[in-house]
Amino acid sequence: MKLRALIVDDEYPAREEVRYQLQQYDNIKIVGEAATVDEAISLITALEYELVFLDINFPTGNGIDLGHEIRKMLKPLQIIYITAYDEYAVKAFDVNAIDYILKPIDPDKFRRAIERAEVTLEGNKRRPQDFGDDLRIVSELSSLHSASTVMRLAAEKNGNIKLIDLNDIFFAYSEDSYIFIKTFDDVMITRYTMTVLEEKLVEKNFFRAHRCYLINLDKIKEISPMFKGACMLIMSDKSNSQIQVSRRKAGELKEIFDL
Repeated sequence: MKLRALIVDDEYPAREEVRYQLQQYDNIKIVGEAATVDEAISLITALEYELVFLDINFPTGNGIDLGHEIRKMLKPLQIIYITAYDEYAVKAFDVNAIDYILKPIDPDKFRRAIERAEVTLEGNKRRPQDFGDDLRIVSELSSLHSASTVMRLAAEKNGNIKLIDLNDIFFAYSEDSYIFIKTFDDVMITRYTMTVLEEKLVEKNFFRAHRCYLINLDKIKEISPMFKGACMLIMSDKSNSQIQVSRRKAGELKEIFDL
């Protein structure tokens, strides 16, 4: 049985790109396209879909609010957000979106999102008692949305989601519009933005050392002075990663350590 898909984006080229990506998936059939939130609601109420590829920003309405409406349905669609904006990622997962893909579409990320949707749709056919550890994992993932109680963060490697203890995180960094988590000897990608990570971790002994770096203060091995008051941090991970800190941030860091 083919999965019926709806594409919702106010830009025609963006809808065309999703159609192009879906050409290689014989088990997915595009049965609707919408350019506005109102059009999408009309189509969703008129036909049955399993998947919706949804943008965030529209001239009127937004994809997050539509996602919440979809979640109220008796048989909600599986949502894959495709957008040019990374700041709505956490809100997207609040509506249990399958994935959050940034434009331009990366085919590998798109494929993994499709695979997750297929697994989720198959899982929805199982009885609750058949889930076993899956229910525990879902419960743990949902707890990640609370900044006050978060003790682990979700990160991805090779298509698998891992829950990383905060004490195992040496630093987080941004590169090419992606956010990565660095542990002692591994690097994983996370869906959180740097701003959201900072909000979650700033009270957990993490420090925004740079626009692109959020570090675990307990994982600093050395602080080396540099020119004009800046400094270089040597982390205690396997590769002794070096992170440069500006003069302003270096001053804040010295106050923390009473240097």
